[in-house]
This record gives sequence, structure tokens and C-alpha cells, in this order.
Amino acid sequence: MGEKTNVIKAASTKKEFSKGDLAVYPAHGVGCIESIESKEINGDIMNFYMMKIVENGMVIMIPTSNVESVGLREVISETEVPQVYKVMQEKAQGADNQTWNRRYREYMDKIKTGSIYDVAEVFRDLFQLKLEKDLSFGERKLLDTAQNLLVQELSTAKDIDEKAMMQEIEDLFN
Repeated sequence: MGEKTNVIKAASTKKEFSKGDLAVYPAHGVGCIESIESKEINGDIMNFYMMKIVENGMVIMIPTSNVESVGLREVISETEVPQVYKVMQEKAQGADNQTWNRRYREYMDKIKTGSIYDVAEVFRDLFQLKLEKDLSFGERKLLDTAQNLLVQELSTAKDIDEKAMMQEIEDLFN
């Protein structure tokens, strides 16, 4: 557990991004800092990162002063990938006794943290639950979201295409 915390702190210590940097925005995934722009808001000049999400092309304006509070962080390094795999290979946290909507809220909160480890836990738990019973519509969507976020970041970290990354993830569960 101590390792995980250190890794997250290390990943969030960089507060400044440059044009062309890849970064992870919680619940949206990997994006590219396209520019840094100044805009006047309520008479104050503020600087913003203009970040384009890789998956859907959505552009997000992130105040440079709010990077930590919104959870913007660097993509994990390739050396951290085995730790994420380890999280995915652990046994699911027995969420069976909870109602699906309580599970859904907990999983959504984990995804919103922006931590790849939390996303890996959500993916693992829902993937394993799916083998035991039918998931609700919301849980299926969350499983897809967690899978997409994982595949995006891990394939970026390992510099391989998303299809090959998905195969690696599937192999972890076989």
C-alpha cells in the first residue's frame, strides 16, 4: 500500500506541462496539451492548458493554477505498468453483498480520482463480477469506461497500439 501512495505522489508532483505533453485528465483519459492560453475572466488574466482528449477530440480548458485540484497528471511510466497489472490480478473486493447502485457510486468515485490504480481496481472488480452474474446497464458502461481509460494510458505508457494492449490485459485474466 505504501508503494502505491508514493507512486501517486511522484506522478502528481509535476505541476507544469508544456505544449505537446501527454497528460491524464480524470474520467476522460489521455490527452495532449495543445497550447497554453491566457484569458480574461472577471477582470483577471488566467492561464489555461488547452488539452485535447485523444479518444474523442474533446478540448478541455484547465486553469494552470488548478492542475492539482482537478487531478491532471502525467501518464505513468512504463516501469509502473507491472504494478497496475498486479492490482488487476488481485482478487476482487467482495462487493457482492452491496446493491448495484451503491457499487456503481463507489466505482464512479474511484474513476473520478484519476488514479490508474483505482481505475484498475474498478476494471478488475467489474470484470470478475461479470463472470459471476449479469452486470446492470450502469455497471457495463462503467466496465467499458474503466477498460478504455486503462487501455489508453497503458498503451501510451508502453508505446504499443490499443489492440495489442487490450490483448495483454485479457491475457492477465486467462
